[in-house]
Amino acid sequence: MADAATDDGAPPCKKAAPPSCCPEVYVTKPPQPKEKKPGQLTAKQVDQFFEEGYVLVKDFFTPEELQPVRDAVEDLVDKLADKMHKAGKIKDTHKGAGLFQRLTLLEKEFPGTAVILHKWGKLPQAFRDLWTNERLLNAVEQFVGPNIAGHPVWNLRTKTPSNEQVTVPWHQDNAYLQPPSLGTLQPTAWIPLLDATKKNGCMQIMRGGHKKGITAPHVCCAGGTWYVELSEEDMEKTLGCDLENDIVTCEVPYGGVLFLNNCVPHRSLENYSDEIRWSLDLRWQDPAKPSGFWGDREHVLMRTEEDPGYKPVWDGFVDVSKHIRYEEIMKGEEQEHNEDEFDPTIQGPWMLRWKIVHHNRHTKGIEEGHDKMSTWHKA
Repeated sequence: MADAATDDGAPPCKKAAPPSCCPEVYVTKPPQPKEKKPGQLTAKQVDQFFEEGYVLVKDFFTPEELQPVRDAVEDLVDKLADKMHKAGKIKDTHKGAGLFQRLTLLEKEFPGTAVILHKWGKLPQAFRDLWTNERLLNAVEQFVGPNIAGHPVWNLRTKTPSNEQVTVPWHQDNAYLQPPSLGTLQPTAWIPLLDATKKNGCMQIMRGGHKKGITAPHVCCAGGTWYVELSEEDMEKTLGCDLENDIVTCEVPYGGVLFLNNCVPHRSLENYSDEIRWSLDLRWQDPAKPSGFWGDREHVLMRTEEDPGYKPVWDGFVDVSKHIRYEEIMKGEEQEHNEDEFDPTIQGPWMLRWKIVHHNRHTKGIEEGHDKMSTWHKA
């Protein structure tokens, strides 16, 4: 394993190198495909991704392409509701409610339901089909090159209204990964399943905050959540961000995709609407580079230059939620993960990468994993 990061979060690409030793990873586009392919972004859009750390494509998918994903989410909520009802956790499954209300009703009856669904980590076929969508991979190729792997970390976001547990504070995605991956570009496609607006909790980006190639110091945990947080002071001092001019509110219409650089600071706003703001975030990278995932789950190879007809092999990837793996990691491989499938708390080794300044139910007992974390950093 590569050297651990320095205290300021510098990528471990060179021993004793300065914090900005790898900025080129996040700002340099690879050679662009010579042939024109469906879904490819314009040269201007690709340049924006590398220069500003994000690019919004407002009309990438048709409603027909995203409907199977909506159907799969409805099916997941239905399965969870039935499971909770059989376990006596809820009295009403609210089967008549729609996709954008039902989980909210379940959450009111059993607080934490949205977190439980987030922890499930189920990867229906519709999600896999979207992740490997040919046009989407053609766009990703413009960021990472012709060899593409799906990153082990992906998320179905269950953003129920006025719920702190699903409102993510300022952070860089790199803050959740092992330091050896800080020299790997890992673009994210953030895909809402309805119009994402300022009212229902769309994303905000700190434009240009990726340019130094630094992962700034974060702290754990924000409010009553399991999220690490990047302060505005550190965005200014460490990353050189301009808080007055560089915050961009990204409202994304249904069918749109927001592509994010893994080094750019971003957050989601509170959902003040009366509907659930569902979204998926999917990630990719060059399969030859480290993923930074805490554990032994590998990425999923999705495209290879050597075999144009390659088909992804999902065996072993879809069977175990990343949060179950996190629990195993924190407690030790010889111990089983938490057997309470309705536990609405999340723990993970990323918490111990940063200073814990605020304890809550998610951090309870987290120090038990400290020895495991120390072993990784010395490896």
